[in-house]
Amino acid sequence: MHVDWSALGKVAAVSLGVTVAVVVVFTFGVLGLSRAEADGSGSAPAGRAQAALCFLACAAVVAYGIYLIVPQFH
Repeated sequence: MHVDWSALGKVAAVSLGVTVAVVVVFTFGVLGLSRAEADGSGSAPAGRAQAALCFLACAAVVAYGIYLIVPQFH
């Protein structure tokens, strides 16, 4: 059995990078929700918009991952 360590390292690096990116984007979404619920400083619509975009981006990444894994979707 031969293991292509270079390819395995690339997959691990990309997986780690995408995971960190999704966590950061999700965190910005939570930050936007906390701004929307803040003490009425006028940033509520901007905070909700930020949260919606961030959560939509996270959902898109998850949906793309499921698309890549499930062969019936190809």
